[in-house]
Amino acid sequence: MPTPMIKPESVARLVFFVRGERVMLDSDLAALYGVETKSLNRAVKRNAARFPEDFMFRVSEGEWAALKCQFGTSNASAAAGPKGRVPTKAAPTKGRGGRRGLPYVFTEQGVAMLSSALNSTRAIQVNIAIMRTFVQLRRLMDSNRELARKIETLERKYDEQFAVVFDAIKQLIADDEARKAQPKRRIGFVP
Repeated sequence: MPTPMIKPESVARLVFFVRGERVMLDSDLAALYGVETKSLNRAVKRNAARFPEDFMFRVSEGEWAALKCQFGTSNASAAAGPKGRVPTKAAPTKGRGGRRGLPYVFTEQGVAMLSSALNSTRAIQVNIAIMRTFVQLRRLMDSNRELARKIETLERKYDEQFAVVFDAIKQLIADDEARKAQPKRRIGFVP
């Protein structure tokens, strides 16, 4: 069965900022790779030496609460994942199902390392799409920084030019107020 083409735009929605890093949730990666989250985490644990703390880490309760706010999960125990996706495992008939523990998140390097832990054609194709997305996000952020610098330069340049205009306007206002403060001449015949 051919693997469907994954668009960088759809992957970009799954990238979040945690601890100043762009990361992806284990459940999102598992859905992209077409495996259960527990299977993905099991493969990672079997290859623990490949995933140091700067490649993958477990989010704190506060970070998880903040992430859930970003993608609109209403109940912690029924957290199906971002964008309202349902878990790959069917929910039990009793209870709510969902996560039992805090999720792992993977940085860009961790996602790259996943292709070696999950050795399949789909894993390779998904990793290529994810890496392209990270590169696009990095380029977008760089171009935004450059644009901000250009705007700041223009603001400084025009602030100096407009300072002269604002000074002239202030002078006109001051002259007008001084004129209004003088006693008014009466119109008509003055005896």
